[in-house]
Amino acid sequence: MNEKPTGITVNKSKREFTVNWDSGHVSVYPFGLLRAACPCASCRGGHENMKSEPDADVFTKEMPDDSSTHIANVVAVGSYALTIVWEDGHDYGIYNWHFLRALCPCPECRK
Repeated sequence: MNEKPTGITVNKSKREFTVNWDSGHVSVYPFGLLRAACPCASCRGGHENMKSEPDADVFTKEMPDDSSTHIANVVAVGSYALTIVWEDGHDYGIYNWHFLRALCPCPECRK
């Protein structure tokens, strides 16, 4: 997957983060999934657990509806990724395009 986003939308009232990909695919991520899958070393349990794909358990992990799963801001990281700033102040995860595309929760991608 070498897709790149053509548009990104954050809907705070629905708590959904939407990415339109250059392939035409649209990924809609619940905020809780994005936080559960945070790719930073701290959330992944250390550098030895870092990999380019999200862990399978993030798709079933229950996350609270609190400041840890509310997006405050989204910041571009060059032309290859973004950082999500969460309302609890956490902002260490760099979500590159490959990781985000692999994280798509739609039924087609989860097959």
